[in-house]
Amino acid sequence: MASPSPSSTLPKEEEKESSAQQSNAQPEAMARSSSTKDPPPAPSWFTPKRLLIIFCVINMINYVDRGAIASNGVNGSARSCDDKGICTSGSGIQGEFQLTNFEDGLLSSAFMVGLLVASPIFASLAKSHNPFRLIGVGLSVWTLAAAGCGSAFSFWFIAICRMLVGVGEASFISLAAPFIDDNAPASQKTAWLAMFYMCIPSGVALGYVYGGFVGGHFNWRYAFWGEALLMLPFAVFGFVVKPLQLKGFAHVESKKALTSVETVSAVNDDSEASKVDGRILVGRDGISADDLNMPCKSVGICNIRNQFSRFAKDMKVLLVDKVYVINVLGYIAYNFVIGAYSYWGPKAGYNIYHMKSADMMFGGITIVCGILGTISGGFILDRMSATISHAFILLSGATFLGAIFCFLAFCLRSLYGFIVLFAVGELLVFATQAPVNYVCLHCVKPSLRPLSMAISTVSIHIFGDVPSSPLVGVLQDHVNNWRETALILTSILFLAAGIWFIGVFLRSVDKSNDESESQVSANAVANRKPLLDGNEDESPCEV
Repeated sequence: MASPSPSSTLPKEEEKESSAQQSNAQPEAMARSSSTKDPPPAPSWFTPKRLLIIFCVINMINYVDRGAIASNGVNGSARSCDDKGICTSGSGIQGEFQLTNFEDGLLSSAFMVGLLVASPIFASLAKSHNPFRLIGVGLSVWTLAAAGCGSAFSFWFIAICRMLVGVGEASFISLAAPFIDDNAPASQKTAWLAMFYMCIPSGVALGYVYGGFVGGHFNWRYAFWGEALLMLPFAVFGFVVKPLQLKGFAHVESKKALTSVETVSAVNDDSEASKVDGRILVGRDGISADDLNMPCKSVGICNIRNQFSRFAKDMKVLLVDKVYVINVLGYIAYNFVIGAYSYWGPKAGYNIYHMKSADMMFGGITIVCGILGTISGGFILDRMSATISHAFILLSGATFLGAIFCFLAFCLRSLYGFIVLFAVGELLVFATQAPVNYVCLHCVKPSLRPLSMAISTVSIHIFGDVPSSPLVGVLQDHVNNWRETALILTSILFLAAGIWFIGVFLRSVDKSNDESESQVSANAVANRKPLLDGNEDESPCEV
């Protein structure tokens, strides 16, 4: 039999190559066509201002809880006896459960455990689940935990509920700011963030009043039940409405379709795939085509492993980003001082200036200056033209000037002089709230913003306000002079200003509009659909 001529085999080879090229081009064409599609229309309930109001109210309720549990009406006091043997029954949580001061202190910070653990988890889940639904899940946990606090029957039960309150808060803290940043007018992004963060001092202050009133006139348990009722509509809202799409994140309309596109694209990529003994090896990880049909259990394990791998890669990106690291380091030093001020400030003021109502004095200054300073910082940065470099200029300048006024305030002997200078100092110091979070959101790609906010929150608590109070207490025990202790603490604000000043000279790029996602990812985003809208029956393991 005559062998085929080279001329007869050549067309067949060319035909195979052409077929392969066409198959390679199919997923790419699908991705390109989808990337040119218009984004999905906004839900009918949505307007940017309405979204801001909703998030501000949720944030306010969250911090009302912080203030309520610290109020005298809810926290109460332990049972005590005087020298004559006359005893008074305790009140509030401390009195009902007969808590020591140490146990009572644990309750006030128990939420931090849930917050620190859950913040990175919710940020990572945003890559595979709709962030708006994750907020709904978090608020549901928060609502149940708050109701559990009101129904507590022991110290450990209420402590666990306080941890779950932190878990619920974690979803909201990590994801709300990116939503606001996406939908705020371009010329008012920082101002909108300022309005959101303004709810922190005002919420805590309102919580003091709310807890004192409810605890004094009814029972401390009603305070937590009231909070749960206030948050319940927002938790339900997160599930029943059509969710917004967050830039860089959305839930796929069909996991099956997405996986098919990714699989075809990967298998047909000649630079990434090869055949060994009839098995197609895809990508650098050497995943065979046979593995794509693994049982659900195996795929679930692989998904968990991939989640950890993705989290590690994202963390590496954040930690090598000089702008992000400098911003968070300055924020840690700043929060170290603010945390110690909030805990030791009234006691220091009482001992230095013999204030009769140090709690009211420091509380009032903090509330007024916190609200005005936070809003002012946002509007000033917008007027400066909001950029990362301008944010660092405002951060370093406001903190440096604020540190000077606070330092001089503690040097004065006059109470009225102290109040004036300290108020000006706190006004300047609180002006940093919006700019520092603006940098966290804009120095990273959209897909990293939730993790950026989560790691920032975790860092400023672990290394900032959590250790600052006991360390300042140790310092005071050593020097035994509240004025010196306050001056040493305030000087750390100069360190924060210096760290942020370094950021002015770093090469900073606003990555919030970075669209360098893969074409397959663009295809996924264009076709993503809310959770709980008919996808429940699809197996995540189907390919």
